[in-house]
Amino acid sequence: MDQVSRGIIAAPTGTPVVAATLTLQSLPLFPLSAVLFPDGLLSLRVFEVRYLDMIAKCRKAGAPFGVVSLTKGNEVRQPGLQEAFSRVGTLATIHEFEQPQSGLMLVRATGTQRFRITASDQLKHGLWVANVESVPADMAVPVPEDLQPTADALERLIQSLQLKAGQPGPMPLLPPWRLDDCGWVANRWCELLPLPVALKQRMMELDNPLVRLELVSDVLARTGITT
Repeated sequence: MDQVSRGIIAAPTGTPVVAATLTLQSLPLFPLSAVLFPDGLLSLRVFEVRYLDMIAKCRKAGAPFGVVSLTKGNEVRQPGLQEAFSRVGTLATIHEFEQPQSGLMLVRATGTQRFRITASDQLKHGLWVANVESVPADMAVPVPEDLQPTADALERLIQSLQLKAGQPGPMPLLPPWRLDDCGWVANRWCELLPLPVALKQRMMELDNPLVRLELVSDVLARTGITT
Protein backbone atom coordinates (compact mmCIF):
# COMPACT_ATOMS: atom_id res chain seq x y z
CA MET A 1 0.00 0.00 0.00
CA ASP A 2 1.43 3.34 -0.96
CA GLN A 3 1.79 5.94 1.73
CA VAL A 4 -1.01 8.46 1.42
CA SER A 5 -1.59 11.92 2.81
CA ARG A 6 -4.34 12.09 5.40
CA GLY A 7 -5.66 14.86 7.47
CA ILE A 8 -6.24 14.24 11.27
CA ILE A 9 -8.22 16.86 15.80
CA ALA A 10 -7.97 16.56 19.37
CA ALA A 11 -9.70 13.51 20.78
CA PRO A 12 -11.52 13.86 24.07
CA THR A 13 -9.54 13.08 27.20
CA GLY A 14 -9.63 9.45 28.18
CA THR A 15 -9.70 7.80 24.78
CA PRO A 16 -10.95 4.26 25.50
CA VAL A 17 -8.84 1.15 25.23
CA VAL A 18 -10.29 -1.98 23.64
CA ALA A 19 -12.09 -4.12 26.16
CA ALA A 20 -12.54 -7.89 25.99
CA THR A 21 -16.15 -7.37 24.92
CA LEU A 22 -15.93 -4.61 22.38
CA THR A 23 -18.37 -1.84 23.23
CA LEU A 24 -16.51 1.45 23.01
CA GLN A 25 -17.77 4.90 23.89
CA SER A 26 -16.47 8.02 22.12
CA LEU A 27 -14.11 6.12 19.84
CA PRO A 28 -12.25 8.66 17.67
CA LEU A 29 -12.87 8.10 13.98
CA PHE A 30 -10.70 8.64 10.94
CA PRO A 31 -12.89 8.81 7.80
CA LEU A 32 -10.83 7.93 4.71
CA SER A 33 -11.31 7.36 1.01
CA ALA A 34 -10.20 3.79 1.66
CA VAL A 35 -11.30 0.64 3.47
CA LEU A 36 -9.23 -0.97 6.21
CA PHE A 37 -9.62 -4.74 6.58
CA PRO A 38 -8.75 -6.80 9.67
CA ASP A 39 -5.02 -7.63 9.61
CA GLY A 40 -4.51 -4.98 6.92
CA LEU A 41 -1.91 -2.22 6.89
CA LEU A 42 -2.65 1.49 6.76
CA SER A 43 -0.01 4.15 6.09
CA LEU A 44 -0.92 7.69 7.07
CA ARG A 45 0.71 11.06 6.61
CA VAL A 46 -1.01 13.06 9.33
CA PHE A 47 -1.01 16.83 9.18
CA GLU A 48 -4.51 18.13 9.76
CA VAL A 49 -4.90 19.73 13.19
CA ARG A 50 -7.94 17.71 14.22
CA TYR A 51 -6.03 14.43 14.04
CA LEU A 52 -2.57 15.29 15.34
CA ASP A 53 -3.62 15.32 18.99
CA MET A 54 -5.82 12.28 18.46
CA ILE A 55 -2.93 10.20 17.15
CA ALA A 56 -0.66 11.40 19.95
CA LYS A 57 -3.20 10.41 22.61
CA CYS A 58 -3.98 7.04 21.02
CA ARG A 59 -0.26 6.25 20.80
CA LYS A 60 0.40 7.28 24.41
CA ALA A 61 -2.53 5.21 25.72
CA GLY A 62 -1.99 2.26 23.41
CA ALA A 63 -5.57 2.83 22.30
CA PRO A 64 -7.16 2.25 18.89
CA PHE A 65 -8.94 4.62 16.57
CA GLY A 66 -11.66 3.71 14.11
CA VAL A 67 -11.25 3.80 10.33
CA VAL A 68 -14.42 4.29 8.29
CA SER A 69 -14.80 4.85 4.55
CA LEU A 70 -16.14 8.17 3.34
CA THR A 71 -19.39 8.21 1.40
CA LYS A 72 -19.50 12.01 1.15
CA GLY A 73 -16.93 14.77 1.59
CA ASN A 74 -13.14 14.74 1.55
CA GLU A 75 -10.46 13.44 3.89
CA VAL A 76 -9.19 16.97 4.51
CA ARG A 77 -11.91 19.09 6.05
CA GLN A 78 -13.33 21.82 3.83
CA PRO A 79 -15.64 24.63 5.02
CA GLY A 80 -19.26 24.02 4.10
CA LEU A 81 -18.65 20.44 2.93
CA GLN A 82 -20.24 17.90 5.24
CA GLU A 83 -18.67 14.47 5.75
CA ALA A 84 -20.60 11.22 5.76
CA PHE A 85 -19.21 7.73 6.18
CA SER A 86 -20.10 4.05 6.36
CA ARG A 87 -21.48 2.68 9.62
CA VAL A 88 -19.18 -0.33 9.65
CA GLY A 89 -15.45 0.20 10.10
CA THR A 90 -12.30 -1.37 11.51
CA LEU A 91 -10.25 -0.58 14.59
CA ALA A 92 -6.66 0.47 13.86
CA THR A 93 -3.73 0.15 16.25
CA ILE A 94 -0.52 2.11 15.74
CA HIS A 95 2.65 0.04 15.36
CA GLU A 96 5.03 2.54 13.72
CA PHE A 97 5.27 6.26 14.38
CA GLU A 98 7.54 9.09 13.24
CA GLN A 99 7.33 12.84 13.69
CA PRO A 100 9.89 14.28 11.25
CA GLN A 101 8.76 17.84 11.97
CA SER A 102 6.23 19.81 13.94
CA GLY A 103 2.75 19.38 12.53
CA LEU A 104 3.55 16.17 10.66
CA MET A 105 3.21 12.55 11.76
CA LEU A 106 3.98 9.42 9.75
CA VAL A 107 1.96 6.49 11.02
CA ARG A 108 1.59 2.84 10.14
CA ALA A 109 -1.35 1.07 11.72
CA THR A 110 -2.83 -2.42 11.62
CA GLY A 111 -6.50 -3.27 11.25
CA THR A 112 -7.93 -5.42 14.04
CA GLN A 113 -11.62 -5.77 14.93
CA ARG A 114 -14.55 -4.72 12.75
CA PHE A 115 -17.18 -2.56 14.44
CA ARG A 116 -20.62 -1.09 13.82
CA ILE A 117 -21.46 2.49 14.80
CA THR A 118 -24.47 2.87 17.07
CA ALA A 119 -24.20 6.65 17.54
CA SER A 120 -21.79 9.34 16.32
CA ASP A 121 -21.10 13.00 16.94
CA GLN A 122 -18.78 15.62 15.48
CA LEU A 123 -16.86 17.73 17.98
CA LYS A 124 -16.45 21.46 17.50
CA HIS A 125 -12.98 21.12 15.97
CA GLY A 126 -14.20 18.58 13.44
CA LEU A 127 -13.22 15.23 14.97
CA TRP A 128 -15.85 12.52 14.74
CA VAL A 129 -16.37 10.24 17.74
CA ALA A 130 -18.71 7.27 17.96
CA ASN A 131 -20.16 4.64 20.22
CA VAL A 132 -19.51 1.28 18.59
CA GLU A 133 -20.20 -2.41 19.02
CA SER A 134 -18.19 -5.31 17.67
CA VAL A 135 -18.90 -7.14 14.45
CA PRO A 136 -18.02 -10.85 14.82
CA ALA A 137 -14.65 -11.80 13.40
CA ASP A 138 -14.55 -14.06 10.35
CA MET A 139 -14.83 -17.75 11.08
CA ALA A 140 -11.76 -19.75 10.08
CA VAL A 141 -12.83 -21.39 6.82
CA PRO A 142 -10.31 -23.46 4.81
CA VAL A 143 -9.81 -22.48 1.17
CA PRO A 144 -11.74 -25.02 -0.93
CA GLU A 145 -10.07 -26.78 -3.84
CA ASP A 146 -11.91 -24.81 -6.53
CA LEU A 147 -10.67 -21.53 -5.04
CA GLN A 148 -7.10 -22.68 -4.44
CA PRO A 149 -5.80 -20.81 -7.55
CA THR A 150 -6.74 -17.54 -5.79
CA ALA A 151 -4.62 -18.45 -2.76
CA ASP A 152 -1.79 -19.69 -5.00
CA ALA A 153 -1.77 -16.40 -6.92
CA LEU A 154 -1.51 -14.48 -3.66
CA GLU A 155 1.36 -16.69 -2.53
CA ARG A 156 3.22 -15.96 -5.77
CA LEU A 157 2.61 -12.25 -5.28
CA ILE A 158 3.93 -12.38 -1.72
CA GLN A 159 7.06 -14.19 -2.91
CA SER A 160 7.57 -11.51 -5.55
CA LEU A 161 7.18 -8.77 -2.96
CA GLN A 162 9.66 -10.49 -0.67
CA LEU A 163 12.23 -10.54 -3.46
CA LYS A 164 11.80 -6.78 -3.75
CA ALA A 165 11.96 -6.25 0.03
CA GLY A 166 15.39 -4.66 -0.23
CA GLN A 167 14.01 -1.87 -2.39
CA PRO A 168 12.65 1.38 -0.90
CA GLY A 169 9.25 1.09 0.70
CA PRO A 170 7.80 -1.40 3.21
CA MET A 171 5.93 -4.59 2.39
CA PRO A 172 2.19 -3.91 1.93
CA LEU A 173 1.31 -7.11 3.84
CA LEU A 174 2.18 -8.39 7.30
CA PRO A 175 2.93 -12.01 8.22
CA PRO A 176 1.85 -14.56 9.24
CA TRP A 177 0.68 -15.63 5.78
CA ARG A 178 -2.63 -17.44 6.37
CA LEU A 179 -2.92 -18.71 2.81
CA ASP A 180 -5.22 -21.56 3.86
CA ASP A 181 -7.86 -19.21 5.32
CA CYS A 182 -10.67 -17.84 3.13
CA GLY A 183 -11.09 -14.56 5.00
CA TRP A 184 -7.39 -13.70 5.15
CA VAL A 185 -6.81 -14.44 1.46
CA ALA A 186 -9.92 -12.52 0.39
CA ASN A 187 -9.04 -9.52 2.56
CA ARG A 188 -5.52 -9.24 1.19
CA TRP A 189 -6.75 -9.35 -2.40
CA CYS A 190 -9.41 -6.72 -1.60
CA GLU A 191 -6.63 -4.42 -0.37
CA LEU A 192 -4.35 -5.03 -3.34
CA LEU A 193 -6.85 -4.90 -6.19
CA PRO A 194 -7.89 -1.50 -7.64
CA LEU A 195 -11.55 -1.95 -6.71
CA PRO A 196 -13.98 0.94 -6.08
CA VAL A 197 -14.12 1.94 -2.43
CA ALA A 198 -17.86 1.18 -2.25
CA LEU A 199 -17.22 -2.39 -3.46
CA LYS A 200 -14.38 -2.89 -0.99
CA GLN A 201 -16.70 -1.69 1.77
CA ARG A 202 -19.37 -4.20 0.79
CA MET A 203 -16.74 -6.94 0.72
CA MET A 204 -15.48 -6.00 4.18
CA GLU A 205 -19.00 -6.04 5.62
CA LEU A 206 -19.80 -9.55 4.35
CA ASP A 207 -20.34 -12.01 7.19
CA ASN A 208 -19.30 -15.05 5.16
CA PRO A 209 -15.57 -15.16 4.28
CA LEU A 210 -16.15 -17.93 1.73
CA VAL A 211 -18.57 -15.73 -0.23
CA ARG A 212 -16.03 -12.89 -0.06
CA LEU A 213 -13.34 -15.15 -1.51
CA GLU A 214 -15.67 -16.36 -4.25
CA LEU A 215 -16.35 -12.77 -5.29
CA VAL A 216 -12.64 -11.95 -5.28
CA SER A 217 -11.92 -15.04 -7.35
CA ASP A 218 -14.45 -13.89 -9.95
CA VAL A 219 -12.64 -10.54 -10.19
CA LEU A 220 -9.26 -12.24 -10.58
CA ALA A 221 -10.59 -14.57 -13.26
CA ARG A 222 -12.05 -11.65 -15.24
CA THR A 223 -8.75 -9.81 -15.12
CA GLY A 224 -6.76 -12.88 -16.13
CA ILE A 225 -4.78 -13.09 -12.87
CA THR A 226 -6.17 -16.58 -12.30
CA THR A 227 -7.74 -19.06 -14.69
